[in-house]
This record gives sequence, structure tokens and C-alpha cells, in this order.
Amino acid sequence: MSETRQKAENDKLMQARIYEQEKWKQSNPEMRPVFHVTPPVGWMNDPNGFSLYQGEYHLFFQYHPYSTVWGPMHWGHCKTKDFIRWEQLPCALAPDRDYDGQGCFSGSAVEQDGKHILMYTSVQERELEDGTRQIRQTQSIAVGDGVNYVKAAQNPVIGAGVLPEGSSLEDFRDPRIWKEKDTFYAVIGSRSADGSGQIALFSSVDALQWQFERILDRSDNRYGSMWECPDFFRLDQKQVLIVSPQLMQAEGLEFHNGNNSIYFVGKYGEESREFLRGKAHTIDYGLDFYAPQTVETKDGRRVMIGWLQSWDNYLTPETADWSGVMTVPRELSLKGERLVQTPVRELDQYHTQEIVYQNIRLEKKDGTVAPEGVRGRVFDMTVELEDYDFGRFEIALAADERNRTSLIYDREMKTLTTDRTYSGLVHDCLCTRSMYVQPHGGKLSLRILMDKFTLEVFVNGGEQAMSTLIYTRLQADGICFSCDGSAVFSVKKFGLDPGCE
Repeated sequence: MSETRQKAENDKLMQARIYEQEKWKQSNPEMRPVFHVTPPVGWMNDPNGFSLYQGEYHLFFQYHPYSTVWGPMHWGHCKTKDFIRWEQLPCALAPDRDYDGQGCFSGSAVEQDGKHILMYTSVQERELEDGTRQIRQTQSIAVGDGVNYVKAAQNPVIGAGVLPEGSSLEDFRDPRIWKEKDTFYAVIGSRSADGSGQIALFSSVDALQWQFERILDRSDNRYGSMWECPDFFRLDQKQVLIVSPQLMQAEGLEFHNGNNSIYFVGKYGEESREFLRGKAHTIDYGLDFYAPQTVETKDGRRVMIGWLQSWDNYLTPETADWSGVMTVPRELSLKGERLVQTPVRELDQYHTQEIVYQNIRLEKKDGTVAPEGVRGRVFDMTVELEDYDFGRFEIALAADERNRTSLIYDREMKTLTTDRTYSGLVHDCLCTRSMYVQPHGGKLSLRILMDKFTLEVFVNGGEQAMSTLIYTRLQADGICFSCDGSAVFSVKKFGLDPGCE
């Protein structure tokens, strides 16, 4: 490679690093969530490279620093020791090679011999002699020290030509790498000859020379089209496959139209490399959730983080200099064949200002009730519905005289609905989504996390999750309760301050 060419490629990454550093200095922290990851500037989508490296947890993300909409993909970068307080690091990858000139798409990471190995999708687009545009997605490797990463001379290390006949050469992306004993493995999203999603399994002894093993699973046109962002891991003696299908059609309240994130629980033969899966389930029933990725912690927990935003509902205010936020990291476990998600336990050490109300009796005639001290836009609050005789119970959040986002429990339909119709939106965006919930012994528990613009609800100890993005003005911090009959409920609310322990 010529010296001029090498300098130009290095300049592209340096340009992004200088730009984000300057913009980060100018950013107003008051207009950002306090314990959720956001980009230093510009656009952020899928979490990438969620991994443990030299005792710290690194998170990369799809990143376009130069605008608040999707653009040529870079990899942004941050790290944490406890999943709550995050340190911003310099941009890790830029689209600066011929093979990835149109984007460094999603991928993952693993630690090996003191080095941090990133595996990502490289995108190349070129014009052919007949004037048509050709897109190719391949897989590449970069190796680094936790801050600086060097792309492998062998890149790209996997091309779609090794897939079964008829597989897409354009839709082949989002490698998830891990290591078992002396062998690296990766699952990669693809499209089969019938146009629907499939997950390909590869192996390697050095992370540079890869061998196609088999198609691990396929949609057969049952769940959307392309299967993006696969993750594949052991959990509670079972195997879990996560995929994010595109172009799904709604099925009751389980799946919604468009981009979903779903999971399968099953059995995996480590010798046969065969995965036998069970029923598909949605991971998160909210309005904004996509492309989750997991990491195994030092103490053996499986922790997941996802993109708390929707492709089809762009809410970012015109005045903002960043777009995109991650969910709170969540600990995963299984209850039968269903995932249970709870905010990481590290969050508890940042609790402040405990407020508790037991056995609040609420009647329709009371109208809207706002218990003293129960308000705010950054909190961890659990509401326990203990006894009731009503059709509808509502919790209004981020509320003032004009704004509110509502959680509505319909007792007869047994549904919980998020409604952001009155959250201050000025565009015609999707505003409601519902899920079926099942009280336990007549009681319903809702753990509600809010971080200025994020709303995450965990039902009955994490049996279901519902994540939603709002950009209501921060002065709207009321929390109030109402019902159309009678109810008895309890509230335990904590403030959250990541600046203190």
C-alpha cells in the first residue's frame, strides 16, 4: 500500500476522533440520560462488540458522527466497570479500506492472548461496467489494545461465496464471535435462496482463516426476511438463539410489523453443531428495541444490551446533536422456555432518596392521585397492584398540564399498554403498543426505570420487558395514578445518581 494511501486511510479515523472529541466538549450533559449509553455526537444504532477485555466491559456501536441520521458506518466505543458508569473512548473503526469503504457494519469482539479481536461486516459498493451497482458484504477482523485497532492484512476473512447455493451475496452480516477451548466460532446473519433469514455457523483456529460449518437455523419464510444481529449462547443449561428479523408482519400482540427482536430456546449439540429450537418469542414488547447483544460477566452472569430506538419512528428533536440510546444492561435467566430480564444488580448501588407508600387506596372518585414526593425523570420505581376492582388502571409519567406518557393496565383484556400520544410529539409517529400480562395470585408488579428520555418497564420480576423512547420536555416530571373503579397499590421509588456510590 502506498504511503499516500495509508495516510488517507489513517486520516479518516483521525478525522472522526477529532470531530467527536470537539463535539463531546460542547455537549450539554443535562440533555442526555445519566446512566444509559448515548453517542458523543451524531447517530448511533446497533450495539457491537459487547465484551469483557482486561477486566472491563467494552461496548462498541454503529456510529455516524457527522449527522443525527444513519450514514457511512463507523464503530463508536465506550467502556465500563459496572454497566452503569460509562467512559467514552475514541472512535474505533472508520470505513477507510476498499473492502469496507461503504461501512463497517455490526459485529462482535472477544479477548485472546491479551489482544482485543473485533469481527465486523465490511461493506463494499461499486459500479459495474453495465452501470449497475454491486453491493458485497463480507466479514473482517481488527485487533487492538482496547483503544486502537488495526485491520488485518488478510481482510476480508469470510465472503458469502462459501454459503449454500442461492444464498445472498449482499445480505451477509453481523458476525457474533466466541471461543470454545482452542477454536473460534461465529454465527452470521444471511438470506437463503428462498429470500428468508438464515444463520450460518463458521469455525477457525486463528480468527483469520474460517471454515463454513453448517446453516445453524433458518426462517423458511416464517419469521420475517433477513435475520440480523444473531447471538448464540448457553443459559441455565439450555441454548439461546437471538435474531432480529426484518420485515415481519404482526401476529397478535407477540410480534409487531417491521423490525423485531426474537429468541428461541433449544438444545445444541457441541459435536454435531446442530441446534434444535423451540417456539419463537419477542424479547421486548415496547415501541423501541432492536439488535440486542450479550456478554458473559466475570462472575458468570449473561448480560444483554439493546438499541432503544426504532428504525421506523424517528423521534430525535431537530435541536439535538446526537441520536440513539442503549437500554439499561439486563441480566438474563430462564423460566421454563421464556427469558427473564432484570436490570443489572449494579444499578442498586446508585439508589438514592427512597420513598415508600404502602397500601394506597384509590377510587374512581379520587380522580388523579399524585403521592407526595413521587415525581422525577431519573428513577427506579416499583408499583405493586395488590387488590383491585376496576377495568383500567393508569400510571402517567413525565407528566405536566399538557404532557404525559401512560402505562395502562386493562384488567379484563389482561394487557399492559404504553401510550406516548401526549408525550410532546409533533410528528405522526407510532404511539401505542400492548402486551398480554398475567397477574400472579391476583397481584401485578411493574418495575419502571426512567432516565430522562428512556422508559423501561419490567413486569413480574422481569418476565416481560417493554422499552420506549420519549423526548418530553424535562420540566414535565409528574407521576400520577388513576383508575375507573377501585384499587390498592404500593409504591417504592428510588432516585438514581451514577455520580455517587
